[in-house]
Amino acid sequence: MKVLVCEVPGEFQYKELDQPLPQAGEALVRVSRVGVCGTDLHAFEGTQPYFSYPRVLGHELSGVVEAVGSGQGLNKGDRVCLIPYFHCGTCAACKKGLTNCCQSIRVFGVHIDGGMKPYISVPIENLLVEPDLSFEELALVEPLAIGAHAVRRSGLEPGEFALVIGAGPIGIGVMEFARRAGARVIAADVNEERLKYCRKEVGVEFTVNPFSQDMKQYLEEITESSMPDVIFDASGNRKAINGAFPFMGHGGRFVLVGLQKDEILFSHPEFHKREATLMSSRNATREDFESVLSFLKEKKFNVNSYITHRARFEEVGACFGDWLNPANGVIKAMIEM
Repeated sequence: MKVLVCEVPGEFQYKELDQPLPQAGEALVRVSRVGVCGTDLHAFEGTQPYFSYPRVLGHELSGVVEAVGSGQGLNKGDRVCLIPYFHCGTCAACKKGLTNCCQSIRVFGVHIDGGMKPYISVPIENLLVEPDLSFEELALVEPLAIGAHAVRRSGLEPGEFALVIGAGPIGIGVMEFARRAGARVIAADVNEERLKYCRKEVGVEFTVNPFSQDMKQYLEEITESSMPDVIFDASGNRKAINGAFPFMGHGGRFVLVGLQKDEILFSHPEFHKREATLMSSRNATREDFESVLSFLKEKKFNVNSYITHRARFEEVGACFGDWLNPANGVIKAMIEM
């Protein structure tokens, strides 16, 4: 079978590999769709933490079960999506139910080869069956689950102000679930087209562009000087993260959803006097995936506007680099296998 391999940053090659055979507890899945996320794009440009090369990318997957090794719970022909976080089940985190941050976690397409290939063999326990959603909807479950997990972790309450920095696919998911939690959502981004999308498609109440507006003044005006109760960073931009600490209200929470390689710097006295909380939000749990499946079945999320670019598997090597260019207006790219 033909596999797309990122050999080194900026370089893809198609290679021929044998089709995998499902082992005990695994299922063979024929991949139908692969969503492209920031992790894939950053891996391609060489800026993704926890990464080594060569690597087969792809962890936002949907497909059809072709065969099942010894085990229960799946049948040939089942339409599935993948929980791409393979956990050990025995470490301290797993014993607490924190499988999303297992001490020995192996993320499909990050620590181990992923799904940019026609067939994958993966643990049965990491597959969720859902016959009532399209393959494209199923491939969106993972990125939306990251947003759902971040909002759940934040303890966001109805009526609170939630500032979401970064209106990419993960940030949009955070906004959607923050809005559903009853928060008053503020989207911040330097891309006006993405802010327009947030207003029109996600129903975000407030938007701000820090390049063209005084962000602190704007936040003070709409919150009547109390400032946001929760800040979510979905940009993974060090400057944006460090610069957002003064925007947090007293008793506020700052949730780091995006990831960058460097140190975070902030004023301890300013943070301390707010009795603020800083937390990270990593990946998602099965509970978050199941919540997103229920959400998508409501058919209130506009998949067609969220997916801005599509390509056949054979075309990906040639067009992947273009998806990095902000001028091309990519929110979510989707690969059809």
